[in-house]
Amino acid sequence: MQQPHPPARAGTLDGTAPGTAAPASPAAPGAARVLVVDDDATVAEVVAGYLQRAGYVVDRADDGPTALTRAAAHRPDLVVLDLMLPGMDGLEVCRRLRARAAVPVVMLTARGDEDDRILGLEIGADDYVTKPFSPRELVLRVQSVLRRARPGPGTGPLAAAGLAVDPAARRATKNGSELALTLREFDLLAFFLRHPGRAYSREDLMREVWGWDFGDLSTVTVHIRRLRGKVEDDPARPRLIQTVWGVGYRFDPSGRDEEG
Repeated sequence: MQQPHPPARAGTLDGTAPGTAAPASPAAPGAARVLVVDDDATVAEVVAGYLQRAGYVVDRADDGPTALTRAAAHRPDLVVLDLMLPGMDGLEVCRRLRARAAVPVVMLTARGDEDDRILGLEIGADDYVTKPFSPRELVLRVQSVLRRARPGPGTGPLAAAGLAVDPAARRATKNGSELALTLREFDLLAFFLRHPGRAYSREDLMREVWGWDFGDLSTVTVHIRRLRGKVEDDPARPRLIQTVWGVGYRFDPSGRDEEG
């Protein structure tokens, strides 16, 4: 299994000695809990160490059944999940976690496994990091996902076309029935409801919803497809989240047919 990039050398922003990670800082009361699931003990140890240094409470598991047991015993605020686990693979673990609760999932994938990465996003992963990776990059991704899971000030309820979103409660409904949305699907729907009638490129959506200035744009495409499957009456002929050819996507609360 590919390893993450080694920790930063002495003299860098981390200030750690070559090949080592700085001692973990004690987690503050009420700190977010992260479950790290990886069968490679070295990867898991490095990832857990960096997350602990960032102030998180970290649990570890080296296989799928153990991960599910620990998630049931102590519900994590986020799961860092390796795709290539022995026995029950990461995709199945993600599927079962998502069936229990809307816990955010950041997947660890091997470089070049695009099909598996897209499948992971399809079944509910919120983000992914490709191996080999920088542990500091992973911590930043974790921080970004958790930050977006917490509503900011002044985010009042939104409603249009039978859809309603309450950012403070992280609750979305369609015609009064609750929608089972992932973290990113919820954020994407809330963004569209805030900006009806305006066309956005995939780059725009990645920047505004994911908070990234660059990344794999197929992530946006997959989430649009998943969201359409939950909010459209006929996802094959979307009326609300419309494709604007050559540009990107537009939310049309009038529900008119797509042009062209």
